[in-house]
Amino acid sequence: MYRSPYEAYPFLSEPAEDLRCDFEILTDRIASEAGWLSGMLEGELKEEVLAVAELIYHLNPSLRTFFSVTEAELTSLKDGTARHEAACQDRLKQFVTPQGTPAAGLAHVIRTDCKALVRLLYRYGERHDVDPRVIDMANLLSGYFFALALRLNALAGVSERPFVSRNYKRRD
Repeated sequence: MYRSPYEAYPFLSEPAEDLRCDFEILTDRIASEAGWLSGMLEGELKEEVLAVAELIYHLNPSLRTFFSVTEAELTSLKDGTARHEAACQDRLKQFVTPQGTPAAGLAHVIRTDCKALVRLLYRYGERHDVDPRVIDMANLLSGYFFALALRLNALAGVSERPFVSRNYKRRD
């Protein structure tokens, strides 16, 4: 296979079944989206999201090397999620349509990318050992960005739009 001398990342030509490069590209995307989101925020929220973006970059090489995120950093991510959930408890009682402010909309996109990251990890884990903390952190990130999306809408005074699925609603 031809390898370009301009290759943007040294692992791009790895075999398709490896998935480590895919994981690294997706975490790079998620960190980039978090950096983009931070540009829409101010003060403590901006700093918090930038700190989460850095954690995502620490997660990035975890399949190729080792998991370097500390327990204190994971606890901080859990605490941030819990803080945002507590601030918008009433919004957590329903399934919502992803919408609202541009920042909340982007947080929903990041949440979804984090779920894709979890899915990729499960596929990779079918053939390789994956540190459970990597899977836990990817799931935590999805929850964090969901709670943050709701919080950002709440802070802006934007109501959530409930979503009721025709496929999963209860049939009596």
